[in-house]
Amino acid sequence: MSVRDVEAAALDWVWTHRDRFALGDDALAADGQVNRTWKPLGELTQVCASVSRCTPPGDPLHTRVSELLDFAWQQTHRGELFPLMQSLEPFATYPLEVYAAFASAGLRHPGYEASAAVLTRTRGWRLTEQYPTRRLGVLEAERRSGIDPHGDVPQALDRTWLGGLPEPWTFERAAGYALTHVVFHLTDWGRAPGGVPARLAGYLLHWLPPWLDTCLDARMWDLSCELLAVAASLPRPPEGAVLEDPWQRVAAAQAGSGAIPEEGAAQDAAGADPGPDPYDFTDCYHSTLMAAFAAALTTAATAPPPKMRHAAQHAGQGAPG
Repeated sequence: MSVRDVEAAALDWVWTHRDRFALGDDALAADGQVNRTWKPLGELTQVCASVSRCTPPGDPLHTRVSELLDFAWQQTHRGELFPLMQSLEPFATYPLEVYAAFASAGLRHPGYEASAAVLTRTRGWRLTEQYPTRRLGVLEAERRSGIDPHGDVPQALDRTWLGGLPEPWTFERAAGYALTHVVFHLTDWGRAPGGVPARLAGYLLHWLPPWLDTCLDARMWDLSCELLAVAASLPRPPEGAVLEDPWQRVAAAQAGSGAIPEEGAAQDAAGADPGPDPYDFTDCYHSTLMAAFAAALTTAATAPPPKMRHAAQHAGQGAPG
């Protein structure tokens, strides 16, 4: 099974279950659970925006993610919900973070951007206490939304786990998710590999393979897919042979439906798929999105430049007889 096959199957599952990403009546409720409403929609949007950018327009997968982006934008009433969210929770950062994913795909609401720009200039916004990785993400969300970042990216980076170049043996689950998101923020979710400073790129190139192997052995598929996305986002990705086995292991964990569980054994690993939905949505939607994201970045990172592809088409044809 190829990396492309993993991506296509994952996106098929997402398309089939797109209604599960829809915003319900509780999306604007005071007691609503953001992690069950806006978070999945934002993650869907970001992954589709990234896949769209690194997939040729004529590719069926490009069409699929474009349709998913349109579906997600409609859920926000074409951006009209963002000003309302801001009025309900002025200093919550998640509305801007979700909006930034849409903005990266060219889906914008000028009115919201104008009001958010005023809010982000306040002392209350600048002084909101956040984990370092989240702070970096907010700065990048501001930039992607056309707003001047309220802080310094290098300074925020230095306060993150990855930015401090920690002892490699201190890697664990929380550190893993933190480092992947640092790279995502620095590279605009895989769009700009040059955004990773050389000192971090060298560190990751050396230690990413053993960390990835550890996560795969623990059957942590969600984090493994995020690490694969990081590998494809580096200025110089690891050699193809280094990632060949990890991708085969991820493919083996993918159910026939295209879903990949966040962790644990695949339910159909020993035989036939037990049904169209072997996992609960909340137990597999993020890891399935991450598989599609990582696969798209990997395919783009390993593809030869256009001129080389053109030459390859004519290689071996020989002179006319």
